[in-house]
Amino acid sequence: MNFTGQTAIVTGAGSGIGKAAALLFSERGANVVCADLDADAAADTAAEAKNATLAVQVDISSSSDVQRLISETVDSFGGIDILINNAGFGFAGTVETIEEDDWDRVMSVNVKGVYLCSKYALPELAKTGNGRIVNTSSYTAAVGITDRAAYVASKGAVSALTRAMALDHIGQGVRINAVAPGTIDSPYFAKMIANSDDPDGLVASLNGRAPLGRMGQAPEIAEAIAWLASDASSFAVGTTLTVDGGTSIW
Repeated sequence: MNFTGQTAIVTGAGSGIGKAAALLFSERGANVVCADLDADAAADTAAEAKNATLAVQVDISSSSDVQRLISETVDSFGGIDILINNAGFGFAGTVETIEEDDWDRVMSVNVKGVYLCSKYALPELAKTGNGRIVNTSSYTAAVGITDRAAYVASKGAVSALTRAMALDHIGQGVRINAVAPGTIDSPYFAKMIANSDDPDGLVASLNGRAPLGRMGQAPEIAEAIAWLASDASSFAVGTTLTVDGGTSIW
């Protein structure tokens, strides 16, 4: 899975899975655009990368921001080969308890962000004859979890949108797939654990979600993303690859 000479945009590249993916693609020869709402986090990831990189502060729910991201990428590297739609987040809450503004924000980033980044990257991806998009969904899209209604709904939408886009754009030479991670050891959960009244109990609970008996690591998901973005997965179109330690088969 060598990406030498190719250009990849990674959203949410400032931490977690996005950072791991950006560093992996760079290590394997790609020019990487580290896109994140947090400008400092994007710059930090770019500074760690081994190959040519560009850090871009972007709100992926903003059409103008996304268009700027695409134009800066093309200006810097001449085109786009790979788009990793990874940025996303969630709030706790059921449909009764989550605030409407929080629901809208989750959908705006997790779903609209995928739409906007794909919309404006697709013309460049199609020019290559071998463009690739990998979206980050979640195992929760298939099984659901309690008290995360907006997040689960948004990730279900990402998986469905992946299938729709795959059909729409395979004729343009653009393959579109998704990865569905399980619970990943990330800054999000690290903060949750640090603020918990029972850190050890929470860690045990998070590890216990998977039959494998542990949380996943961001580099493990980055490897799955790299496979979907590589020619090794050339017959994969519209699939959602679940990488969750077995959580969804309990």
